[in-house]
Amino acid sequence: MSRKIVNRNNRSGLVTASALALSIGLAGFAIAQDIALENIVIDGNIRIEEATILAYAGITPGGTITAGQANDALRRLQDTGLFETVDLRVDGGTIFIDLQEYPTINQISIEGNDLLDDDALAALLTSQPRRVYSPSIAEADAQAIVDAYRQTGRLSATVTPQIIRRSDNRVDLAFEITEGRVVETESITFVGNRAFSDRRLRRVLQSTQAGFFRAIISRDTFVADRLAFDQQLLTDFYRDRGYVDFEVQSVTSELARARDGFFVTFNVVEGQSFSFGTVTATSDLPEVDVAEFQDAIDLRDGVTFSPRLVDRTITRLENLATEKSLRFIRVEPRITRNDEDLTLDVEFAIVRGPRVFVERIDIEGNATTLDRVVRRQFDLVEGDPFDPREIRQAAERIRALQFFENVDVNSRTGTSNDQVIVDVDLEEAPTGTLGFSVNYSSDVGTGLAVQFNERNWRGRGQTVGVSFDTTSGSRSLAFNFIEPAYLRRDLELSLSVFSNSTDQQNASYNTSEIGVSGALEFPISEYGRLRPSLRIAQEELTNVPAASSEILKREAGSFDASAIGLGYIYDTRGVGLDPTSGVLFRANAELGGLGEDQYVRTTALVQGETTALREEVSLRAAFEIGSLNMLDGNSRVTDRFFLGSRQMRGFDAGGIGPRDLNSGNRDALGANQFAVARFEAGFPLGLPAEYGLSGGVFYDIGTLWGLDDVVGTGGNLVDDDSYVRSTVGFSIFWETQIGPLRFNFSRPVANESYDRTRSFDLAVEARF
Repeated sequence: MSRKIVNRNNRSGLVTASALALSIGLAGFAIAQDIALENIVIDGNIRIEEATILAYAGITPGGTITAGQANDALRRLQDTGLFETVDLRVDGGTIFIDLQEYPTINQISIEGNDLLDDDALAALLTSQPRRVYSPSIAEADAQAIVDAYRQTGRLSATVTPQIIRRSDNRVDLAFEITEGRVVETESITFVGNRAFSDRRLRRVLQSTQAGFFRAIISRDTFVADRLAFDQQLLTDFYRDRGYVDFEVQSVTSELARARDGFFVTFNVVEGQSFSFGTVTATSDLPEVDVAEFQDAIDLRDGVTFSPRLVDRTITRLENLATEKSLRFIRVEPRITRNDEDLTLDVEFAIVRGPRVFVERIDIEGNATTLDRVVRRQFDLVEGDPFDPREIRQAAERIRALQFFENVDVNSRTGTSNDQVIVDVDLEEAPTGTLGFSVNYSSDVGTGLAVQFNERNWRGRGQTVGVSFDTTSGSRSLAFNFIEPAYLRRDLELSLSVFSNSTDQQNASYNTSEIGVSGALEFPISEYGRLRPSLRIAQEELTNVPAASSEILKREAGSFDASAIGLGYIYDTRGVGLDPTSGVLFRANAELGGLGEDQYVRTTALVQGETTALREEVSLRAAFEIGSLNMLDGNSRVTDRFFLGSRQMRGFDAGGIGPRDLNSGNRDALGANQFAVARFEAGFPLGLPAEYGLSGGVFYDIGTLWGLDDVVGTGGNLVDDDSYVRSTVGFSIFWETQIGPLRFNFSRPVANESYDRTRSFDLAVEARF
């Protein structure tokens, strides 16, 4: 270390014997009078220049210094965080500053961590190699690591920063971690709930209580920050069911005596469930046709009150105002409470809002995603009237993309009071997945699937996927591309290239198909979408054995499988007037065989679901029909319908329908028409919800009939009449970390002697 002397005056006789520094630190200095500084001596600094030290100290050579100023200079040098020790003293006309700089970090190591890897923890650190070591920063880094472990449920984790001194004023910084045990949520209970059971409310929460599978279920680890989100989920659940006075009074979490688990209790006040009373639209604006807005309201009296339905109706009315070119129109809900009959009258007042325009939309943080992908989530652009509701809805649409970890959309005043700037702050999230799955079903056996999927290809919001799926005797390879905003409109374009080959498990022949397909999908109503499609493909039926029906032998060969189709989807599940019920209607018509043997193939599905008994029981019903009508020629087995265990439980794949009973193998021939009805009720089994086990009962009834060519083996006619089959059974549903399992136990009630039945069915899909 060198000794630096700053000499501004060479005068003598200016220092008295009483002008001495008595101590350092907080004790300050004792100086008999103001001292004129002639020299400043700095000792111990290696990296830091003396000019920098003087600037931090606030000492000017050639000036004077008092006891208070000397003490302040000492404190300023200590507060810089650059020096391990600081000694400041005044002797005569000279002030001596003796320093020891903090060492430089040579390397950083993390020790004792198993649960979290080094890379994840290193990203949390502010301390870095080749930077000056700071004890305060090291302690803050240790706390950041502790916080990361607390997010995983390791509340007893400790982190101790240690330094190992090296030569040349360097140190190695090590963070010694003791991870501790996982602290789980042992139980979640509710106090004050009458309408819904504890079991039903636990399904609402993000947190789960520890159960039999605690070793593989991560959500049962206790995370204190999650409780606030759970309170909001509970509030949304109750409010959406008419409990407008619902309140979570408190949430208590008690640590077990062994410090290995928490007992969480939610204290709630439910109140009463309200329904919609009189729902009206009103307005004092002369240009508003109130009757037209009244007709646009689809809320009915007696329906359970829901803020979500009110918000949806406001959106509908404001959209109607936009269609009518009514500018700056706002819809304000005015609610009148009727405690006597537990109803809420809602008056949708159509009023004139402030004349505020969108000046611009600023988007930041989208390092990968293009601006236009975010901007198309807004229904307004620069210069449009400002609509706070539209801004909130746009924010929800951006979040629904699942391209971003965080989405923050706010508005602020622009260059004038009638201008608003919309700020969109984003944080990108990974959007690519590489998945491997093992699946099993009794129909096709065990299979392996590999899938790559990128949902935000090159930041354009497009989906690109490649999948390979194989089971015993079947293989499929597909490339898929989806553009959700074709021509920058709400028009979804999907393209696919595929190759499939099957070695039928319940038949003796093989099939193969190769081709391309494309479709456009666009909305035509609030819940309805239309989907025209085109498929260009070639199919082949091969390896038909000698023991097969003569019908199959005549159908063997290669043929055109191209088709154009038109589909319609109407889906209100989870978004209609009742959030616990909904209807799905799906219909598709296809003109196939564009080159030869043309046909029209139509299918339709109607599916409804609802809940009962305080939402403990789910009820589902589905009706499905299909018809294949040949315009010329006869239908082929690859075009006809088969009913497998998914459509008709209790039977093998191809287990019912016409068969050539005079052939050797009696392979299923399929049929041109089918009709199926399925009824199912799901209910809890009384086990803890975290086990993921529930039960169900079902009843299926259906039939499969009709052939164009009925001349079978030996010239005998195949019976293709409609015979009704039905089955009853019960199911066990098991939601596991490796995938959903479903066990079906069934018994045919009505069947033909040649049908192939099945009493047990299992399906599983595991992803890793």
